[in-house]
Amino acid sequence: MNPHLRLLLLLATAALCQGAPLAGELRCRCVRTVSEVIPPRRLARLEFLAEGPHCAVPGSGATTKQGQMICLDPAALWVKLLVTRIL
Repeated sequence: MNPHLRLLLLLATAALCQGAPLAGELRCRCVRTVSEVIPPRRLARLEFLAEGPHCAVPGSGATTKQGQMICLDPAALWVKLLVTRIL
């Protein structure tokens, strides 16, 4: 194989793998959740955290407009309503 082509393939593979964790996430991202109501106008982003072999509890993570990451309690009624409204 051409050495230039081999180098190009190696660089392309490295670019695709950049930032990917080697063993995946091995613990829950949300150790403690918040069940108090947070006004939606204070939230900048909402993400869903799936359950898996690392964590048996699905959850929702929110980032406030101040940049603080908060784990929301998925059993709280206001979180269920917020998720339903978004979906």
